[in-house]
Amino acid sequence: EGGLGFDYKWDLGWMHDMLEYLAREPIHRKWHQNDLTFRSTYSASERFVQPLSHDEVVHGKGSLVNKMAGDEWQRRANLRLLFGNQYTTPGIPLLFMGGELAMSEEWSHDRELPWYLLDYEVHSSLRDWVRELNRLLRSLPSLADDPSIGSNFEWIDCADTTNSVLVWARRSADPADTLVVTANFTPTVHEGYRIGLPEAGRWHLLANSDAHHWGGSGLPIPEVIESVPQPHGHWQQSGVVTLAPLGLMVLSRRGGTR
Repeated sequence: EGGLGFDYKWDLGWMHDMLEYLAREPIHRKWHQNDLTFRSTYSASERFVQPLSHDEVVHGKGSLVNKMAGDEWQRRANLRLLFGNQYTTPGIPLLFMGGELAMSEEWSHDRELPWYLLDYEVHSSLRDWVRELNRLLRSLPSLADDPSIGSNFEWIDCADTTNSVLVWARRSADPADTLVVTANFTPTVHEGYRIGLPEAGRWHLLANSDAHHWGGSGLPIPEVIESVPQPHGHWQQSGVVTLAPLGLMVLSRRGGTR
């Protein structure tokens, strides 16, 4: 306000921290969880763009998917996690062209994008995951960048470094719009994993990055989570979920399509 008219700042710290973290083998990630949580100390102080920019996929830096740790499947799962985090934490997501294709070659201004990759399900499914994240961003008020309600982000659990799991809430002016997001940053499946819940009631699965149609393992995930009055952390309500390998889930009090 009263400045040059630039409303948003590029959050390069988020980009570098996330890419550095996801380049680590999962067994080492528990020592670096602060790379994922540090941003929350400043994310509400200004308005940010969360970029995955041109600078990271040129001049010998490689493509986004090739920055990820693990085998071929795990690299794509990590990329889905990256995009899921980008879209469900505060800020405006910016994805440079071609990142959604999971292309292995570095971007070049001398040639067009390798659109032929979309003939292969391992690439088109990841593009479809980004399409789904864009749909959620447009349709869910809690994911909107709305300065009128102040900070609409809250950690539910950011301390489970042993399992490299994070859980957070996104809110809007209407409490019924509250979302809960879980992210499992290892390929270990966690069944019967208890999380705190902001409100009592039924929580519906809105999105699951590990679903088979996004290129995931297709591990069966309950469609509905029932809260119980069992305290967990500083939350009075909690529920039991299944965490898919290298998977991100979005839960909502409102039902919806995935």
